[in-house]
Amino acid sequence: MRLTLSTLNWRRREMVRWLVTCATEVGVFALDNIMQNWFTLFTPTEATSVVASTIMSNSTIVRLHLDCNQQEKLSNSARTLALQCAMKDPQNCALSALTLCEKDHIAFETAYQIVLDAAATGMNYTQLFTIARYMEHRGYPMRAYKLATLAMTHLNLSYNQDTHPAINDVLWACALSHSLGKNELAAVIPLVVKSVKCATVLSDILRRCTLTTPGMVALHSRRNSGKLMSLDKAPLRQLLDATIGAYINTTHSRLTHISPRHYSEFIEFLSKARETFLMAHDGHIQFTQFIDNLKQIYKGKKKLMMLVRESLTWQPRFVPVRQTADSPHSETSVGENRESHECWVNFNSKTVRKISVMVHNFSFCSLIGLVEILPEGIQ
Repeated sequence: MRLTLSTLNWRRREMVRWLVTCATEVGVFALDNIMQNWFTLFTPTEATSVVASTIMSNSTIVRLHLDCNQQEKLSNSARTLALQCAMKDPQNCALSALTLCEKDHIAFETAYQIVLDAAATGMNYTQLFTIARYMEHRGYPMRAYKLATLAMTHLNLSYNQDTHPAINDVLWACALSHSLGKNELAAVIPLVVKSVKCATVLSDILRRCTLTTPGMVALHSRRNSGKLMSLDKAPLRQLLDATIGAYINTTHSRLTHISPRHYSEFIEFLSKARETFLMAHDGHIQFTQFIDNLKQIYKGKKKLMMLVRESLTWQPRFVPVRQTADSPHSETSVGENRESHECWVNFNSKTVRKISVMVHNFSFCSLIGLVEILPEGIQ
């Protein structure tokens, strides 16, 4: 064991288990001896995942016929071993140490503090998210939240990493923060905005945050009343702006090198972008300006811009308008009367949002039929 401690050997794991089995057959003294001298025989990972776990198992206790005092003494030695390993190699041993120390409050607190101390430099976001999920499973949501925020500081998702394995962890962290309350959500959103540049991930988070009130569904299924968070105020306003900005940056990045076979995928991406734009108070205006800028900047891509125009914008058409004493003409062109168009755009922002959704879901032809039932001032 000593000769192969610093070298790779495919049979070493088998020999570690064999040595622990032999020590168990000899008795408590032999087990205590290998735990006291673990650093000369085992790596930290072997000592926690194999040695300490085997010694604290029920089968070992039953085989040794230990009384309560002997069991507690042997368990204390195993927990001490686990904490030493966690301090030496927190990346690989912290979670095992926490698991082994669950029944001892002081040892568990010590292991948790080791994780916090190592989070800044010694652990990556994957390890921290794993431990955070473990903490939530054990019923420590605030500790899980703390570790999740530390994990977010190590994460960096670029605009094209929409299938990154850490996305589920980010969504889980945001859901946890949302369940804890508005303050926790407000604290985690700046971290998300700084770490995540992928537009589709940001829009997914944004929509999830707008479905329920923060803290509405607590971890213990307790419900309390409250209003949904406004998209025009912090912290969701910051997330909305970041999502729109991510869609704009990603669009330009995709257009830099795009081939005709990706045109339909690009149009679908812009459709998702429009849904996010429309969540803003003036989103319809922002999106129209965004599309107009694309047409100017990438006017050389005529076929693509034609598809964009056909799919995402409406053309001036004659819209039937109910005849009144003040409107002698039976029909008028939206495109011809810009002032009238601007008037009803600014008449009622909620109506405009509904109209924009109609355009997206049913096409402009459906909208033409609906204009007749709008208030005359809007027409």
